[in-house]
Amino acid sequence: MELTQIIGFVAGFGTTFAALPDLVAMLRRRSIVGMNPRMAAILGTFQIFWIWYGLMIGSRSVVMWNVIAVITNFLTVAAYLYFRRSETRSW
Repeated sequence: MELTQIIGFVAGFGTTFAALPDLVAMLRRRSIVGMNPRMAAILGTFQIFWIWYGLMIGSRSVVMWNVIAVITNFLTVAAYLYFRRSETRSW
């Protein structure tokens, strides 16, 4: 494996899983306190462009990491909406 591939792998891993701690914290707390779904939605939207770019240049790693990131961000927004709805009902 070349140095550029290693750097790309590490960068892809880091940026892909950067949002995961927020998702895990929200699921553990079962609360939306401190969460901003707009960031995840915006990030997920632009990651779709990264997937498109990765397809255009033929980079499997760009596509792979960003597909995982889009799924993570989609789950974050979905969890936010779910917990917001359940918190709204309890008032």
